Amino acid sequence: MSCREILIIVMGLMAAAAVSYAGPPFRTDDPIPVPYMHGELYLFSTGIADGTGTSGVGPAVEFNYGVFHNTQFHVVFPLAFDIPRGGVSYAGYGDTEVGVKYRLVEQTGSVPDIGVFPLVEIPTGNAARGLGNGKAQVYLPVWLQKDFGNWTVYGGDGYWVNPGPDNKNWNFTGLLVQYDFSDALYLGAEVFHQTASTVDASGYTGIHVGGSVPVAKDYEVLFSGDAGNGITSYKHFAYYIGLYHTF
Repeated sequence: MSCREILIIVMGLMAAAAVSYAGPPFRTDDPIPVPYMHGELYLFSTGIADGTGTSGVGPAVEFNYGVFHNTQFHVVFPLAFDIPRGGVSYAGYGDTEVGVKYRLVEQTGSVPDIGVFPLVEIPTGNAARGLGNGKAQVYLPVWLQKDFGNWTVYGGDGYWVNPGPDNKNWNFTGLLVQYDFSDALYLGAEVFHQTASTVDASGYTGIHVGGSVPVAKDYEVLFSGDAGNGITSYKHFAYYIGLYHTF
């Protein structure tokens, strides 16, 4: 690993960076792990603003590494923020995310890639200040992907075990279509649905648009978002912006 790569990691950790629940820059993930003995590093921010206020994470660090063939270790170190409308704002370290992505089936001409990516949200954030859940959460998704020339289609379904007062276990389903102009330049759009995660919330269906633009060798800027374009009536603004490095 070069000095430049080490510096980026150190800077990200000092910034106490953050949490991503899917395949950056989208919420829907893919089943393909980082190749063996290769790694990915993301420095990013993501958040959502609605009628109740603004919350999210950032700056943030996500680190992925291919520990075995078809097996990826994953960790996210979060700095979280919560800015309620008319209330007291807080910022601090959030819940740490740890997981392993494993590809069960490799793609052929007629068979898609199939993988699992179990995650655990470790309750390291202060739940009383809106910076964490207060109890460990577990995510159990299955993802599939099929490539058609420059087009890629991937998606799947996952179940969140979400303990805590007034919380509910919930489900996420997503489908994404992406066009690759090159390995580092692409655009995509996803449609997803999540069921209610608390007793006083409702389910939500939405659309995100985003992509990647190369800025230097092995570096890309990732982005996605929507401006209240949910298929349901949930009014909000959501975003993801990040710097991606592969090595």
